[in-house]
Amino acid sequence: MAAYSADNAPTTRKGRATRERIIEVAARLMQDRGVSGTTLEEVEAAAAVGRSQMYHYFAGKDDLVGAVIDHQIRGILASQASRDGLSSWRAWEEWRDHTVEHSSKDNCAGGCPLGSLASELAEISEEARGRLSASFLQWEESFHEGLSTMKSQGLLSDSADPARLAIGIMTSLEGGLLMSQTHRDRKYLEIALDGALGHVRAVGAPPHQLS
Repeated sequence: MAAYSADNAPTTRKGRATRERIIEVAARLMQDRGVSGTTLEEVEAAAAVGRSQMYHYFAGKDDLVGAVIDHQIRGILASQASRDGLSSWRAWEEWRDHTVEHSSKDNCAGGCPLGSLASELAEISEEARGRLSASFLQWEESFHEGLSTMKSQGLLSDSADPARLAIGIMTSLEGGLLMSQTHRDRKYLEIALDGALGHVRAVGAPPHQLS
């Protein structure tokens, strides 16, 4: 999968808007139908662009898929940005509730916007797998940063390992999303996140450390 070249990025507002529209349409179609089930012709029709415009912004389908991966992780991180950096118990509870509610739309269909791509691409495209891995690490790092802040504020014990806790939350989240998608039942995600956050609370600082 060829990486998108910033040297060819649109220089005009109209060009940037057109490219972003193509990516947003492709992201929606690929989450609904899968990458293999989405053709460039379908993206062009849904985004109201011609083939020449498509190839003006993207070298081909692989390039478009790479842009979709980048788009999905940007959206995920942006949705978390307003949640106090996930650096307080309240922020984590709000994140948990928002995540469950968001996943419940359309009866839990769609799953994770990154996870659905990973399940399809990780074994057939090493470049896509690497790009997805980097995106998941960005997501995981946002958890790590919030937990590290909590530890520095005395909300987690000195023995707590924010990196391992972040991995636990990330893994529970992805497993919960997959199971809820498969069973069309939000309880799997609820239980997975409650378990992960319960573990984080279990290593919370004793009362005397909170003063």
